Amino acid sequence: TTNHLAMEDLGAREGVQFRALPDRRFENGCSAIGAVQLTDVGVPTTNITAMTCPVARQYGRWLREVVQPAASQILGTTVTRIETFGTYSCRPVNGVAGNRISEHGYANAIDVSAFVLGNGRRITVEQGWNERDERVKRFLRAVHRGGCQRFSVGLGPDSDALHYNHLHFDM
Repeated sequence: TTNHLAMEDLGAREGVQFRALPDRRFENGCSAIGAVQLTDVGVPTTNITAMTCPVARQYGRWLREVVQPAASQILGTTVTRIETFGTYSCRPVNGVAGNRISEHGYANAIDVSAFVLGNGRRITVEQGWNERDERVKRFLRAVHRGGCQRFSVGLGPDSDALHYNHLHFDM
C-alpha cells in the first residue's frame, strides 16, 4: 500500500526511527490514519505522539537540514532537545468551537515551542522571537523560514496572536 511505502521511505531514506501506529478514527471527525510514533530523529523531542508520515519525514529533514546547521552557524552550538506543544490533538482550528478540525486533529501538524542548546541555554519562541540578542532572533527566524520551505504551512509569532509562543508546521 501507499502507506507501507511511505513508512519504508521514512526509515530507509530519511534515517528516522519510528513505530507504525494502528489507524484510528475518533469521534468528532478526528483521525490518525497512516500515523507513526517517532522513536529517534537524532534530537530528543518532547510531547510528540501520533503524526503522519509526511509530517514525520519533513520534521526529520527540518532538524537535519535547517535546525542543526542554523544552531551551528548562528549560535555556535548544537540543539540537544526540542520542546513541542505536541502533534495529535482532536480540536477545532485555534480551539474555537465551530471552526473546522485543526490539522492536529488528523495527526498532521506539530507545534515547536523551544530549543535546548548544547551549551545548556534554552531558547523559547515566546521569549526569543523579539529577544535583544540578534543571534537568537536570527536563529528562530531561520528555523521558521526553513520549516515554511519544508512543510505546507508554517505559522509563527508574526502570523497571528494565537501563535505568539510556538512555530506551527503542518502538511
